[in-house]
Amino acid sequence: MKKSIWFILSVLLITTTSFIMCSNTNGSNNTNDKKTDKKLAEKQAAFARLKAKADTAMVYCKQKGLNTDYCILIDFSIHSGKNRFFVWDFKNDTIKHRSLVCHGYGQKSTQKTPVFSNTEGSYCSSLGKYKMGIRSYSSWGINVHYKMHGLERTNNNAFKRIIVLHSHNPMPDEEIYPRHLPLGWSQGCPVIDNKSMKDIDNLLKEQKKPLLMWIYMSIRHM
Repeated sequence: MKKSIWFILSVLLITTTSFIMCSNTNGSNNTNDKKTDKKLAEKQAAFARLKAKADTAMVYCKQKGLNTDYCILIDFSIHSGKNRFFVWDFKNDTIKHRSLVCHGYGQKSTQKTPVFSNTEGSYCSSLGKYKMGIRSYSSWGINVHYKMHGLERTNNNAFKRIIVLHSHNPMPDEEIYPRHLPLGWSQGCPVIDNKSMKDIDNLLKEQKKPLLMWIYMSIRHM
């Protein structure tokens, strides 16, 4: 009789333990699935925002006689440790290149939140549309920079402020999230890594019409 009772108790214990283990495993799998689904949804939403901006950029480029093969989009609402510099391929309707990019350190800008200004000596980034200008020598990075001509009241001092696209040796060539990029590598210029600058340089040299660069904030709350 005692042996029967012990046998029954043992079976119950094993069954209960197995059930708990299965429940924990299923719970863990469900949590992982939810995280994966959330990341996928965020990625899709980010691409949709970028595509919407690119569609608007295409209309503008046609109106202004700018390049209709590519444009450069910089979304400063994205975490600075993530890619937020994009070359958009109009013909294939997709991203051709992506990389990190610095914002200016002026006024009360932080690693997390840029402050924007069009004022000379502010060392701030400026929002708005730009026409990419001529290729010239740079003291930084791969020793190449491209002039930038501001097309709006928020950035029409860019050329006078010597705001240019250039690279900087310490810039990482891959995402560093959750860390932010250091503050102090940009006095208002969009600064990218050397590898990316070589790719962008090769692309820009092939173009017959100047590219549009658009610096913006797709989401106001960072």
